[in-house]
Amino acid sequence: MSDTYSVTGLVATTPRHLVTQEGLPITSFRLASSFRKYDRVKNKWVDAETNWFTVTSFRQLAVNTATSISKGDRVLVIGKLRVRDWDNGERAGTSVEIEAESIGHDLLWGSSSFVRTVQVRESDDEQLPEPEPEKVKV
Repeated sequence: MSDTYSVTGLVATTPRHLVTQEGLPITSFRLASSFRKYDRVKNKWVDAETNWFTVTSFRQLAVNTATSISKGDRVLVIGKLRVRDWDNGERAGTSVEIEAESIGHDLLWGSSSFVRTVQVRESDDEQLPEPEPEKVKV
């Protein structure tokens, strides 16, 4: 199963960044996604169950995630959902993972400042020119 989903939640662990021997950057963290519901008996909003995801990003997204996202941040993640059963002989379970295509701060909870990443060509280490701003007629 591989569908694209969007999930909002709280970064529950410090993002772990590594680079493989082949040079592939990877950053991963656990995401806690809770929703609230209105309890008519208590006459107030209450927290409902929490879904837990392992979010993994690769390449430039991994590098940008490692420098931008911290434990406790509220984020929006868009990516491929993977649900896998596992058994290591002693224990068995199900892991729910999101291979991120996009990650950003959830601006419902605060403000954020964006800084464009400078891209470098792999062949000759020259910086690529910044794209021209899009001109829009009003």
